[in-house]
Amino acid sequence: MGGTPVEQFDVVVVGGGPVGHALAIELGRRGVSCALVERRTTPQQIPKGQNLTQRSVEHFAAWGCADELRAHRLLPRGYPIGGIVCYGDLSSPYWHAPQGRETVGEFFSQPNERLPQYETEEVLRDKLATVPAVRAEYGRAALGIGEDGDAVVVTTSDADGGGELRRLSCRFVVGCDGARSLVREQAGIDRSAGSLSRKMVLAVLRSPELHERLSRFPERTTYRAMHPDLGGYWRFFGRIDVGEGFFFHAPVEDDAEESTLDVRAHLEAATGFPFAFELDHVGLWDLRIEVARRYRNGAAFIAGDACHSHPPYYGYGLNTGLEDAVNLGWKLAAVLAGWGGDGLLDSYTFERQPIFDEIGRDIITAGIERDRAFLDRYRPERDRAEFEAAWDREMAIADTGPRWYEPHYEGSPVVAGCEGGRPSVRGEHSYRARPGHHLSPRRLASGRNAYETLGLDFTLLALGAAESDVAALGDAARSANVPLSVVRDPGDGEAADYGSRLVLVRPDQHVAWVGDAAPHDPLRLVEQVAGR
Repeated sequence: MGGTPVEQFDVVVVGGGPVGHALAIELGRRGVSCALVERRTTPQQIPKGQNLTQRSVEHFAAWGCADELRAHRLLPRGYPIGGIVCYGDLSSPYWHAPQGRETVGEFFSQPNERLPQYETEEVLRDKLATVPAVRAEYGRAALGIGEDGDAVVVTTSDADGGGELRRLSCRFVVGCDGARSLVREQAGIDRSAGSLSRKMVLAVLRSPELHERLSRFPERTTYRAMHPDLGGYWRFFGRIDVGEGFFFHAPVEDDAEESTLDVRAHLEAATGFPFAFELDHVGLWDLRIEVARRYRNGAAFIAGDACHSHPPYYGYGLNTGLEDAVNLGWKLAAVLAGWGGDGLLDSYTFERQPIFDEIGRDIITAGIERDRAFLDRYRPERDRAEFEAAWDREMAIADTGPRWYEPHYEGSPVVAGCEGGRPSVRGEHSYRARPGHHLSPRRLASGRNAYETLGLDFTLLALGAAESDVAALGDAARSANVPLSVVRDPGDGEAADYGSRLVLVRPDQHVAWVGDAAPHDPLRLVEQVAGR
């Protein structure tokens, strides 16, 4: 090993799925030298991670590849993204089309999208190839992580375990290497297991007949069957394209094996009718919810599925992972540039871990338990009128989901003005700029959307503020060597909706502080939001 050559990088990212690529892009566009180690040479052709929220597409816009993302979609432009929920099976007279994320679209600068994860990854791979600071090492695998003084050393080989060994020395290593993360294991980061455990089947199929049979519903992209025998778990189909391509998930017996599984029986139990299909893929997977207790141990970090794994319910997985990457990326870059303090790195766990902890516990697990209780209590064959009234109540609750799902970082030590709060997925969408919350898009007097004015680092929106207050904050940022760009606007029209004359926006488009005048000690504010 002593003769193995050592190459120097600021950051090594282990795992090159969408989250690893997103993190490498975030780092590379800020000039951070980075190596991305990924064992696969091409994206895995399994249609998972389909739904991208408006927030996720905002990231693609920031990376300069939102148009490329839309060009890779397989659905027709404007095709409704959302689901159908049925009682029993897809032949049931009891069904509902819940309101989707389009109901909160006005609070984001980009519309949501839907495309297979392998298409999303192709867009990210193409983008990464244009970022000079990053070297992608496809077909390579991380063998181990060690220390050499103040550096972290990642040893890699060919994906098959042979070939030349390489040693990549870096200041920070980030594991984006999935639920069985090598980085997480070797960094000694524990995960807490949830109460769910179920074996599931994933089938990928083509069936023009199924497409035709589903025309009884409004156009949608997913179709969920809630059957009393499933204990709150789902059988559901998702569209890959419009016309024939679908994927399918369903719970199976604990001793099920791929070679003997009666896939047709599971498919037809979900639909309630026989139909012709061709299978492209069948696999089994374990449904669990696991969340890392922390996302950092010294110079080692984890992101995406290495932090949190869960069933593909409600479309949180990939979107949550991309947000991990964006949150961590600017903080690592700030520390490497010398203006970010170690408090920024600690804030990554503080801000991000509670978000998925709530998703797993209060949304996914609680949703399965709620469905189980509903299906145990109400059956149309017992009391049709009682069932129909309860069904209507449950579906009305389902309609409210997009409106209260608003992840925020209230109470973060690197956010000023929301002391006593805590990061949570529950909030309220608003145009008003609030510390810890995502900035909503508003049009400025120049005709540009505020999002078009945000820079790579901190941005101060000065909306009719006194020039002396703007100067005080600018002087404090220069004194602390914290990069800050200033956007001046009269503060009327849509910009007045922000509710403050001064809005300090973080590099990840979350609000760090608001006020109508500069604080008494602007330097203290700047040092707080910089993690110092």
